[in-house]
Amino acid sequence: MHLLVVALVILLASGAIALVATRRPFLATAVGTAGTVLACLVGMVPVLQTLLGHHWTSLRLPWQAPTQDLLLGLDPLSAFFLAPVLVLGALAALYGRTYLLAYRDRKALGPAMCAFSVLMAAMMTVVLARSTVLFLVAWEAMTLSSYLLVTFEHEDGEVRRAGLVYMVAAHVGEACLLAMFLLLDHHAGGLGFDSFASMPIPSAGFSAIIFVLAAVGFGIKAGFLPFHVWLPEAHAAAPSHVSALMSGVMIKLGLYGLLRVTTFLPQASWWGPSLLVLGFSGALWGISLALYQRDMKRVLAYSSVENMGIITIGVGLAFWRAREGDFLLAALGACGALLHVWNHVVMKGLMFLCAGSVLHGSGTKDMEKLGGLMKRMPRTGLAMVVGAVAIAGLPPLNGFVSEWLIYMGLMGGDVSRGGSVSVAALLGTGLLAAIGGLAALCFIRLIGIVLLGEGRSPAAQHAHESTLGMRGPMMSLAVVSVGMAIFPGALLRILTPVAGQVFGPALAERIGLVQKSVGVLGVVNVAVWTALGLAVILLAMFRRPKTQPVETWGCGYAAPTARMQYTARSFSELISYRLLPRTMRARIEKKMPASPFPSAGSFSSRCSDPLTHGVYEPFFARWADRFSRLRWIQQGALHVYLLYILVVAVAGLAWISWSHWTAS
Repeated sequence: MHLLVVALVILLASGAIALVATRRPFLATAVGTAGTVLACLVGMVPVLQTLLGHHWTSLRLPWQAPTQDLLLGLDPLSAFFLAPVLVLGALAALYGRTYLLAYRDRKALGPAMCAFSVLMAAMMTVVLARSTVLFLVAWEAMTLSSYLLVTFEHEDGEVRRAGLVYMVAAHVGEACLLAMFLLLDHHAGGLGFDSFASMPIPSAGFSAIIFVLAAVGFGIKAGFLPFHVWLPEAHAAAPSHVSALMSGVMIKLGLYGLLRVTTFLPQASWWGPSLLVLGFSGALWGISLALYQRDMKRVLAYSSVENMGIITIGVGLAFWRAREGDFLLAALGACGALLHVWNHVVMKGLMFLCAGSVLHGSGTKDMEKLGGLMKRMPRTGLAMVVGAVAIAGLPPLNGFVSEWLIYMGLMGGDVSRGGSVSVAALLGTGLLAAIGGLAALCFIRLIGIVLLGEGRSPAAQHAHESTLGMRGPMMSLAVVSVGMAIFPGALLRILTPVAGQVFGPALAERIGLVQKSVGVLGVVNVAVWTALGLAVILLAMFRRPKTQPVETWGCGYAAPTARMQYTARSFSELISYRLLPRTMRARIEKKMPASPFPSAGSFSSRCSDPLTHGVYEPFFARWADRFSRLRWIQQGALHVYLLYILVVAVAGLAWISWSHWTAS
């Protein structure tokens, strides 16, 4: 435990030094990166010990406050979420140094490095905190530091808008969390998590209020539908290594908070079905909107909404089947959800780092301006292919393993006995299969448009490969993705205490059966990778000598151009513009020539979220207009403001006097 405190001190100290050295960008980035990597290495020691079965006592830090001492603790649930924070944080820091140095002539890098260190320290504290005050302070620090990183390029109006949307959404969530903790404190008589865990059994109504507040407060950070609207805005605006950290790790802390709160409450029968509905709707919504985005990072952001939905499906399945006493199916859902948390950290971290490499090498993330990058950026292209296959849930990579476990949990709903269980199992399996098919199409589109064909702009035609400082973290995550597909049984052995803590010991006892079946998938994945390796070797051995290239028959057209190939929009048009409901499609604006002779015309599409422009923007615009009518109160005169204060003070004293008079 003390090593984690040392890691926190290293992070904050290196961030402060980087801020002081802001005039020397190489020194600032070097100190910030070295401090983050060192802190992550130090912190991984107790985390690994905890995941392997070591038990720690809580660490109490004396604090002169009207509440209580600050408590830190490390249990299997905390270690499970802290491990990806440290691993991806170290790789993102190494990647981010090279990425940010490209801005050294335009921006001060010390504040960005300091904000990154504070973000890492805040995320660590969130999962270690065992007192409400410390948890909320760390949660707010996480929000503010990530906001500073999201608005790194604040000269752009779209970036400022993304930061505003993120800030508003985050603080709505924090208001829900504050209300939840106040209610728990009132019932438990203390602000510590140990008080919540040992409080008298609450009523069903009280538990429902706490669960709903937790689902909204933490769900906003996790990107649950319909609270996900900040996510594509912020992830697209942030530097790519920050996007990787936010999408891979930070949104998972919303899930951590929800699971932590469920350990304080008696399980209710409606938790599982509610989370299943929430998960399916979020996954289907997210991947449907990802299909027609032009911005690479927006595609990945909406994919994160989808993957958080898949994780929620597994969690809901575990709660649902455990409540019904079917612990084997519950174990399948729990293992699939927990394993997918780690898988998504690796897959999405890899994809965002690849997107940053593309942006760094070509200067654009607009898919309509890319193409042909596999020839110009082969290492980035290879890593992106690995990440795309994994995140689409295809074998022989890690995304397939965790999604397969959730499939098995849904398909095992005993269809033969009929009733609502079998109907739900059939519908759930079909919906998850549809989500998987859309995900495969989404990433085939991404890979085909970005990496294959010919460059659609000078930016793509003159793209260059990234340096080793950016390629190293990408290749590391690609290797980890392959390793997780080969050794899923070992990962499930580590996850057993986590599942027992959240879902109960009866479920944890069934994980051994799941582990045996998953071991077969590992063997199959090894066989597939061996076959692929042999095929590559044989192709290299028997490759024919290069021949003189000649132009192919062009159907009589002598001057083919890059404009003759598929665009990102046309590739997915059948699904996104023909099969999706009208409310979920991109908004098309076109102006056709009115005369038979050539004249000016225009065509544009707006890929914003339907909930954003259809619900949230009109709602906030309506209330902003109403509040603007109160501007007459702002007189700009000091004596008027003093009069306001006097009126409020007199009214407050009068209310107190009236209350005492009526009480007596």
